[in-house]
Amino acid sequence: MNTTHAVVAHGPHDLRIDELACETPGLDEVLVRVAAGGICGSDLHYYHDGGFGDVRLKEPLTLGHEAAGFIAAVGEGIDASLQGRLVAINPIRPCQQCRYCLRGWQNHCTDMVFSGSAMRFPHAQGIFRQQLIVPLAQCVFPAADVTAGEAALAEPFAVALHAVRQAGDVFGKRVLVTGAGPIGALTVAAVRMAGAVSITVTDVADFPLEQARLMGADETINVTRGDVLEQAVAEHGGFDIAFEASGVPAAQLQALRALAPRGTLITIGLGQEATLPMALICARELTVRGTFRFHEEFALAVSKLPEQREALGHVLTATLDYTRASEAFDLASDRNRALKVQLRFD
Repeated sequence: MNTTHAVVAHGPHDLRIDELACETPGLDEVLVRVAAGGICGSDLHYYHDGGFGDVRLKEPLTLGHEAAGFIAAVGEGIDASLQGRLVAINPIRPCQQCRYCLRGWQNHCTDMVFSGSAMRFPHAQGIFRQQLIVPLAQCVFPAADVTAGEAALAEPFAVALHAVRQAGDVFGKRVLVTGAGPIGALTVAAVRMAGAVSITVTDVADFPLEQARLMGADETINVTRGDVLEQAVAEHGGFDIAFEASGVPAAQLQALRALAPRGTLITIGLGQEATLPMALICARELTVRGTFRFHEEFALAVSKLPEQREALGHVLTATLDYTRASEAFDLASDRNRALKVQLRFD
């Protein structure tokens, strides 16, 4: 049996390169030689804290759910000519049988398998490994000129695209994005693509705001420097739509207060519980809506990679070899130096 190296979390700050078994692909499966994998916020939670909320490591977990690679072998029922093709790996495997899947809400599947997640036990092992068996149905083929690093951005971009879809018609709207991390920055690109007339981005650090500006933000505001956002609202009026991408309760409240009457808040960041200003929500007739993962937006994200290449390029800060995983995770944790950090496996 073949073996493969994998980046495995054994506990807080206990990240190891383990050697795991790698089987051969079966019916409708392919063996993917992973080339690039992006470090997500949830990966960082496992690395630093051993999990988040009630989700905790109960066994070693191969991390990663943002990845792309090349088909190295095919199983029964798959055309052998696909060998060598680059694929973006969709980490979501819904059951397609529960009532939510049957409604087309696969992101709410009651028996979801999501790669690199400790929400289930045994855990759903992740994609940060040199070789991986993947159902062909979870592989999406990008355009010929797309690189593996670009294809690995499809998953977080799909999160942003689903958030924008949750907001409804964005064309011609004034938009606020609070939190300029990777998801917030990708939301800027998605909102610009959807035709927003203006985009304002807030954060507490300058580096991510600089990248947001490069990705298409019209105005960036460091909220640690006075009441600049409040002044902008007073001068130009409230925003039509706000995307809250930090998960910080103070930012959620700030976003709500910045909305115009009948505005919409889309909460992307999975953070702490927050107290909502119900009087404000009622008086302004505001809409508060959540957004969670994605489904069909993954294929859309892959298809948009070529035309969004310049913008998305500003998200990727660094790429390190998987053998330097701890160093890469520390860099990805530093918001003054990095947005998206990827691991290289080839």
